[in-house]
Amino acid sequence: MRTGNFINQLSGDLSYKAFIPNKLPLDVHMDSDLQSLLSKADLALGRLDGVADILPNVNFFILMYLRKEATLSSQIEGTQATFVDVLKAEAKIEDSEIHKDVDEILNYISTLNFGIYRSQQLPLSLRLIKEMHKELLQGVRGDTKSPGDFRTSQNWVGGVSINTAAYVPPPHNYVIDLMGNIEDYLHDKSPVPILIKTGLVHAQFETIHPFLDGNGRMGRLLITYYLCEQGILREPLLYLSDFFKRNKGLYYDKLTDFRRSDDIEGWLKFFLEGVIETSQNAVETARKIIKLREESYAKISTMGGSSEKAMILLKRLFQIPMVRVKDVETIVDLKNPNALALVSKFVAKGILKEITGKQRNRVYSFVDYIDIFNS
Repeated sequence: MRTGNFINQLSGDLSYKAFIPNKLPLDVHMDSDLQSLLSKADLALGRLDGVADILPNVNFFILMYLRKEATLSSQIEGTQATFVDVLKAEAKIEDSEIHKDVDEILNYISTLNFGIYRSQQLPLSLRLIKEMHKELLQGVRGDTKSPGDFRTSQNWVGGVSINTAAYVPPPHNYVIDLMGNIEDYLHDKSPVPILIKTGLVHAQFETIHPFLDGNGRMGRLLITYYLCEQGILREPLLYLSDFFKRNKGLYYDKLTDFRRSDDIEGWLKFFLEGVIETSQNAVETARKIIKLREESYAKISTMGGSSEKAMILLKRLFQIPMVRVKDVETIVDLKNPNALALVSKFVAKGILKEITGKQRNRVYSFVDYIDIFNS
């Protein structure tokens, strides 16, 4: 097989089959369908990259998308915290309904930011991947499973035991060599389309499962990171977890067929379809944000003497879309009751909505903005 082979391990009642992947590059049959999808994906990515030029502040867009990506990628692995939980946690809004595993999502956000920062000193490498993994698991579920280190024992995916597992990755003594091959392939200058390489690296990473925990999240993080590192995207704008989560069963089926049926092309077509759909959705989201921004600015332009402070608050809401009156006091340098009066005007204009129903410590949400990302 082109992707690798299942090899018997141990014997008798303890026996199981582990998959030993072949090293990259793999032999890809570029049929007309795959070539067509690649062309469409390249075009969609180009349009997505152009979003950086049309948005008033692309960093706020990235931040919201990263919050969504972190939430969905973590939910694929069983996390229950929601996108709104993340917004509340980042705004330091105390709420007993915030799910306790929101910290896993916040770690995902900090891990990508950490990786982008470290890339200024360190190329994409096994060292950087391990550093990012350590950041990902710091202080959350999995932090006792050797964060930042490749595994030194056998792991498996699905099933209560290795004998009933849905998939058994290669034994730990293969990991260093196979991950070294991924590192070499990432920097190989052979004329292979970057999106094909990215799809193969993701499948190979998930096949190796080099860590005891966090492999899915790390593998999805590397997709965006590699496209930025290669200059395909100027900003980290592509997040595939929404597509993978909505097609979760098919996502796992395609990775399984990649290994069991040698269906490299089927996996790559699925991957490219995700790139196309996700890029198109992100571009449409950018258009909605621009429209919402124009509509919101038009509303506050009629606030008379409050317009200057209102403009400052509105800009901040595109960064942190949940606030309390005491937050507004700091943001616009106003004391109560003037800050409350400004918030009341935003509520009257339909920009903010009170979401707690409390008399004290009320929380106000930029609902229309959040809904663009939370749909």
